[in-house]
Parts: sequence; structure tokens; C-alpha cells
Amino acid sequence: MLKTLSIWNFALIEHVQIDFDKGLNILTGETGAGKSILLGALGMVIGRRTNIDAIRSGCEFMRVEAVFTLDNNLVKDFLTKYNILVEDDDLIITRQININGKNSVQINNCHTTMAILRQLGELLVDIHGQHANQALLKPIKQLSLIDMYDGDAIQKQKEAYLEKYYQWLQIKQKLADSKINTQEMAQRLDMLKWQINEIENAKLTLDEDEKLESEIKVLANAEKISLLTQDAYKLLYEGENGKFAILSSLSQVRKDLESLAQYDENMAKVHQILDEAYFQIQDSADEIRSYGESIDYNPQKLDMMQSRLNDIDKLKRKYGNTIEEISNYLAKAKEELTYIENYDDNLTKLEQELSLLAKDVSQEALILHELRQKSAKALEMAIMKELASLSMADAKLVINLTLNDDDFTENGADDVEILFSANLGEDLKSLAKIVSGGELSRIALALKTITAKKDDIDLMVFDEVDTGVGGKTAQMMAEKIARIALYRQVICITHLPQIAAMADAHFYISKETKNNKTFTTIDEINYDAKLAEIARMSSGIDLTQASLENAEEMLTNARKRKELLHFDE
Repeated sequence: MLKTLSIWNFALIEHVQIDFDKGLNILTGETGAGKSILLGALGMVIGRRTNIDAIRSGCEFMRVEAVFTLDNNLVKDFLTKYNILVEDDDLIITRQININGKNSVQINNCHTTMAILRQLGELLVDIHGQHANQALLKPIKQLSLIDMYDGDAIQKQKEAYLEKYYQWLQIKQKLADSKINTQEMAQRLDMLKWQINEIENAKLTLDEDEKLESEIKVLANAEKISLLTQDAYKLLYEGENGKFAILSSLSQVRKDLESLAQYDENMAKVHQILDEAYFQIQDSADEIRSYGESIDYNPQKLDMMQSRLNDIDKLKRKYGNTIEEISNYLAKAKEELTYIENYDDNLTKLEQELSLLAKDVSQEALILHELRQKSAKALEMAIMKELASLSMADAKLVINLTLNDDDFTENGADDVEILFSANLGEDLKSLAKIVSGGELSRIALALKTITAKKDDIDLMVFDEVDTGVGGKTAQMMAEKIARIALYRQVICITHLPQIAAMADAHFYISKETKNNKTFTTIDEINYDAKLAEIARMSSGIDLTQASLENAEEMLTNARKRKELLHFDE
């Protein structure tokens, strides 16, 4: 439910705040007073396209803020999905557009994108006007109405259908991709064979490159390694520059400690540690000598190893950064080669799989079609009943559903067309070709009345749906809108006094000029002002006692009709 709409610097509005009520909120006023401005502002705050030309002259920005009360779990789930905090079941949306075109959107003080705002707006508000009426002429909209009218059964079947449909679509695409040009396939075949041959001839082994790099590092530094090992061994065994060899000196220390241990057993432990160290150093010295003697500098071997590493690097540049990635590429290349070599067999298998899936999709589409036929028939009868109460008792409406097995889509395989005849004796023709604006408004209103209980959107806005309507039909239209307001909050801009009389809250939109500037104001009016406004709407500018009495009678009748509507429900 929309609690408050605040507007700054939007067209002729400098600043207004409107506190809406539950039920039916009516907006009336003279032509040109700014009723469409209000809907423009509401559209702006739910993400509709708004031009900077709407910024009030002389102002740097325009801003609209809407406060909603949340009792819709779909909206709460949507906000949770985008990590937008909800506190006290209030939703505050603010959108500001600056004169330089900069757009700012906040939802509960969280900055967000226009895309998210548009999605949220579709869950919050259903604006029903001439543009929405025209949408009824589109087959996709007509099909969605049929689906919504049925409820759960069609939705469940659509899920079953889509599961098969997406499988079928995947195989269909795979088959299309497989039907490549024969010359391209031959070229690809030659390329794969060449690549497979190049990799296999290399006879790579896992971690071979790392081992080669390690060996090349040693061979390339063989001379330095030899000198270092000789120096180390000589210091350990022979000594240098008059110094004793390390092992010889250590041997003497062992003997001294062995003697000391006879006098102090604490030295026995030290002797044992030093003894172990001596033998470890001796073993290390032998290893150093053996390692130095094992280094055989061989320029030819080094060249071969470097050449081998270069070959591996070339393969890496082509097929992967590691030998493991090259091996994976080889496996995939062999798999693709096998597939191409068995192209005809694979093509046949895909065609067979596609044919079987097409039968599954067709079966699910048929079940969906049959459910839709039942829903369409029930919807058709419900619309006819509502149209009869809108002074179109002779009108006839038929919803035609045709199953098209050759054209599967995400919405099934149904083609839909609504046929309509407004008068007795006239042939049924396509709704899109013959319906007038007034007739379309009544059909749209009939649909809104029928679907009001099933619609998840809490706020419904009617923008001058009474165009071309008057007399008894106007009264019936007023009752339809009042009935919808039993289930949804409704905001309705109207020129008909019959509809205005049904208001739970009545707002008057006026325009005035001060200091060579024009201002639009919006005020909720009390009973007396409401009486005068309905009298004006009925008879024109000059109010008379008769017009006021007529207006009072209209309000009394409206109150009684609303009480009956509540009783009927």
C-alpha cells in the first residue's frame, strides 16, 4: 500500500505531500490542472523513464519520494535478494534527477540501480491506462491472462513443459552447430591430426620440464660446482694455508673429551654429541666429494637438454602453460577428432535424440494447451458477464487457442487470438482490428475486476479509464472500480462524477498563478468540497441548488452501493 507520495520541483509542482488511504483514492480537477503530472511523478519513483525537461523551471533537480507499507512477501523476498534492509514493514523509495541528467536512486537509504528499481516497481504498482489497454491487444499479454486466471495447475504444467523444452533447445542448438561446412570440417580434421601428431611425437613425461630446468642449472654451472666441492672437501680433510683440517682437528678434540670424561661424567655426554657430529661431518665430506666427482660437464648434453626444453616451451605456447595442460589438450583433441571422424553417425544420433525430445515437448505442450483451453473458456465467460454489467449485454467475446506443434517457445506452442463483436448480428473479428477505445477500456476493466483477487500487486492505478463512457455504463464502471478497491488499494484519475462519488479519499488537483509562476496543488477535500466538486463534474462550472442536490443524492447512492458490495463479498 502507498502511504505517502512527496514531490519536489516536478513540472508545475513545487512541493506537495499526499497521504493516501486504503481502498479507493480518487483524483479530480479541471483539465490541465496537472493530474497527469501526479502519475508522471509516481512513474518516476517506480523506475519509469523520466525526461529532465520535467524539472520545474528555474530548479536544479526534481525529487520524488514514496513510502509503502509492506505486506507482500514477493516484495520482501525481492528486497532480501538485493540485501536491502526492511524495518517496521516500511519501504521508502527516493529518486532524484539533477538538471545535468545525474540520476540518484535510494531504497530504504540504500543506493541502487535503475534496473533494480524498475523490477521493484513492477511488484508494487500496476498502472492501468490507455497504454496498458493497448497491451491487451498483444498475444503474449492475452496468454498471460489465461495462465493467471487458472492459478496453480497451468503454472505447474509450464514448469514441466520448460524442463523438456530446454533439453530440446540444447540438442537443437548442438545439432545446428554440428552441421558445419564440409570444407571447414576437413580443414579442422587435418589440423587436429597435425596437433595430435606433434604432441604425441614429443613423448612428454610429467614434470619433465621441471627436471630439465634443474639439470640444466647444474650442467651450466659445472665448473663452479666442481671448484666449490673441491674447496669444501679440502678444508674438511687437508686444511689450507697452514691451518689444520677440520676433521683432523675435530678428531683431536674427540680424544681430549674422551680423557676429560674419565674425570667428569658430564663431559661424557659432550663427548657423545661431538662423536656423532664427527661421523656426520665425515659422511657429509664423502658426499661432497662424490657429488663433485659426479659432475661431468658435457657441452653436447647441455645443448640437447636446452633444445628439448625449448621444444617443450613451444608446445606450451600452443597448447597450455604446463605439461598437464598440454596432455589435457591432447585428450580433447582426440575426442574431437573421433567425433568428426564419426560425424555422420553422431549427426544421426543427435537427430534421433532431437526427435524423441520433440515428442516429449509436444506432449507437455498438449497438456498445457488443454489446461489453457479450460482456463480460456472460464475467463471468456467471466469477461462476458462483466461486460454485460457494463452495458455491453450484446457483446460477444471468444478466446481462440491454436496448438502449433511446429513452433515451440518458452510459453508453449499456443497461438492466441481474441475475437470480439460489440453488437448483436455482427461477425466476430479480431479484437485488435475492430475494438474502440471505450470498448477496450471496458474490457480492460472487466479483466481487472476478474483478476483483482488473484493479483499480487497491492496498488492499482487507473488513469482516465472512463474515456468515452457515460450514463448507466459510468455507474457500472464506478461499481467495478469500487469492487476492485475491496482487495487492492486503488488510485483513480477520473472525469466521471459516478466514479468520484465512490471515493474513500478524494483529492482535488488545482492550478494557480503567483508572481508570474504557475503552481499545481493537490489537497484532500472534505465532504462539502467533495459535494461541490461532484456537482461541478456533473453540471459544469456554475453550481446550482439542483446540481448540489443531485450530487448529494449521488453520494448517498454511492455509499449504499458500497455497503452492498461489502455485503456481497
